[in-house]
Amino acid sequence: MNELLKRQLDQLRQKIARIEARSAAPSSLPPELGRAVETALGSHWEVERRWPAHHRHGSADVGALADLPADLLAVLDEEAAGCPPEQWVFLDTETSGVSGGTGTFAFLVGAGHATPQGFVVRQFFMREHGEEPSMLAALAQHLERFRVVVTYNGKAFDLPLLETRYRLARQRVPLGHLTHVDLLHSARRLWRLALESCRLMELEARVLGFERQGDPGGAAVPRLYLEFLRTRNFRPLVPVFEHNAHDLLSLACLTAIVPAAFRDPSRLTAPAEMVALARYFQKEGRLEEALRLLGEALKRTLPEEMLWEALWQAAEMERRLGRTDAAVARWSELSTIRNPYQAQALEKLAVHYEHREKNAALALEMALEAFRIEPNEELQKRIRRLQEKTSRPRPARLL
Repeated sequence: MNELLKRQLDQLRQKIARIEARSAAPSSLPPELGRAVETALGSHWEVERRWPAHHRHGSADVGALADLPADLLAVLDEEAAGCPPEQWVFLDTETSGVSGGTGTFAFLVGAGHATPQGFVVRQFFMREHGEEPSMLAALAQHLERFRVVVTYNGKAFDLPLLETRYRLARQRVPLGHLTHVDLLHSARRLWRLALESCRLMELEARVLGFERQGDPGGAAVPRLYLEFLRTRNFRPLVPVFEHNAHDLLSLACLTAIVPAAFRDPSRLTAPAEMVALARYFQKEGRLEEALRLLGEALKRTLPEEMLWEALWQAAEMERRLGRTDAAVARWSELSTIRNPYQAQALEKLAVHYEHREKNAALALEMALEAFRIEPNEELQKRIRRLQEKTSRPRPARLL
């Protein structure tokens, strides 16, 4: 056998060995990190993680999750009314990509729930793509006991992705009986003014005070799974399981906070949160509640931009509620110092003095000042009309 042929055979043996290593029995994962589960559709891997009731996740009390009121989530979705926390499941997926679409799949699905003993997370994992039917079937069976599913951005990503995977696997989609509460939208309403980002890990750190150690970050997750498929080495995936479990525990703890703020805004202490929630109440037509929140926020120290907006919105709501004197007081505050709403406030005062107070001279003064700051055609028309009014001779008064 010549030397070239020998080298080629050695290379072929090495290639076959690598292929066999990748094709090794998937149940070779360390038993201390979970267990293989057999179903009618094959097998997959499951991991269970528990936090005892006395555990604190940052500032959050894990034991208090099971004692949350049954109507807590109703403020976010009326269909969740009367559903106790033991019937809520917190869901999060780790996927092969972040873009979604038919080619993206969830290789790890975490489902957490509160119990009187603490918080339990069960993770469903496929060690190779052929295990997806078994993993999906086991997840479906697990979800049957719950009535509400809580996610973070699940409306746009997790649930549509899972629905697609169930349909491609020709399995019944097990999500139809669950009321879906996506906490992301309510969290944004509450904290978008106070925080630079409303990513789950940001809220976890800033609201709960929990700092992760050694977390790979969501962007690294697909690469770590592909590395596992190539090498069959499970150890680099351990942080991914931790990442998923912490996402679920943080989501559960935030679920105890966000709806409570909507139910009882008086518990808020940060003025930015008050302004943000007031915005939401205003859009919902709950003007009295919005005004109360803005009034509390204005008693505290606000960043300048937020202060001017709060004054402007308070004035508009007072006007809509027919409280003209209160609205004029707010507009007057805004009219005296340079800010983004100064010209608009002056124009509102011009309208008020012209039509309600019948004081054309004062209305003209306000309109001219507004035009100096932000000239526009409508103001110009108003100024001409007011100038005509003020130039007319007043009728003589009879003694």
